[in-house]
Amino acid sequence: MISPSVWEYVGVLICCVGFTVFLTPLALRLARRRNWMDKPGPGKSHSEAIPYLGGLAIVIAFSLVILVAGLVSHDGADTKALAVTLALGVALALLGLIDDLRRLPVWLRFAFEIGAGVVVYATGTRAHLAGAGLGLDAVVTVAWVVGITNAFNLLDNMDGLSAGVAAIASFWLFVVGVVNGQYFVAILSLALVGCAAGFLRHNRFPARIYMGDAGSLYLGFVLSVLALHLRSYASLRVTFLVPVMVLAVPIFDTALVVVARLFQRRSPFQGGRDHTSHRLVFLGLPVPAAVALIYAFTMATGWLGVIMAQVSRGTSFLLAGWVAAIGLFLGVMLGIVPVYETSRRRHYMLQEVKTHEPEPMPHTEPGPRLPGFDEDTPENRSA
Repeated sequence: MISPSVWEYVGVLICCVGFTVFLTPLALRLARRRNWMDKPGPGKSHSEAIPYLGGLAIVIAFSLVILVAGLVSHDGADTKALAVTLALGVALALLGLIDDLRRLPVWLRFAFEIGAGVVVYATGTRAHLAGAGLGLDAVVTVAWVVGITNAFNLLDNMDGLSAGVAAIASFWLFVVGVVNGQYFVAILSLALVGCAAGFLRHNRFPARIYMGDAGSLYLGFVLSVLALHLRSYASLRVTFLVPVMVLAVPIFDTALVVVARLFQRRSPFQGGRDHTSHRLVFLGLPVPAAVALIYAFTMATGWLGVIMAQVSRGTSFLLAGWVAAIGLFLGVMLGIVPVYETSRRRHYMLQEVKTHEPEPMPHTEPGPRLPGFDEDTPENRSA
């Protein structure tokens, strides 16, 4: 793909923001008319019904842009990748919309996502792990697509969180794409930045509309494919750690939730208020502050991903080890936050015990023995 000009980049960004800002209120009105609302319930943080058709605006806006990009591009590989991304992304969005309207079995969703990952691999977009056979490369590719797709679905648990993280991660994929001359990745990543940012105008706290599973599955899938394209056509400097670092925050949140639920003997597929964002709010942060802190971590890991794309592999692994150590520490600290009902009850009982525990008597050492006053003599006993 020929290098786009600065004005082409700006035009794509403005168009995507404009389309999404325009389409989201239309989706909001349609959701209210059809009563497609996300109602309050166990495991949910909102107290009133919120329309959840916002993902439709993201899908339409991004699809229009990549259709135009496909018409403009003269690269056959790029056009094929665009068609596959569009078709599979729209199919996953429809699956998410159906899941929003009537809950689908978990196995059906996973089967569909695995099928999408297989198609992505079959069309040439792969992990390209050095020294790995085709079988292992296929498994890693499919696992990456399924994992990142669901990571953004899980991350959609607080106002503005999933859309904001998607916008920031897409921005860093855009930067890596430009730096390494991967203009296909760059232009699509910037388009996704515009769509997510445009939707964020209506989704930030307090949210007027949610993206629903249709939007979160679509964002996660497109980001997973764009990250794989960094691997497919990248220079040797771009290691497999770059996409992992750019998407480190949704990966961390998914790992924290799965491990914590398994440790509590809960199903990983059962929803709940036990994500990174919920734990930060439990510690006392307001919702906007918790979301902003997660944004900051996404900015930091994305910046490290850009650095890793330019340094040696040895330096990349050292940086990755440092980030992994910090992530492990934060995971342990956040993991002990009592967000579950049983752990909260135990926490409050301990607090009650500490509050009503009697004050210990001050410890005093015995004084010196005084002659004539502490001896067991008849005179002292009679006194």
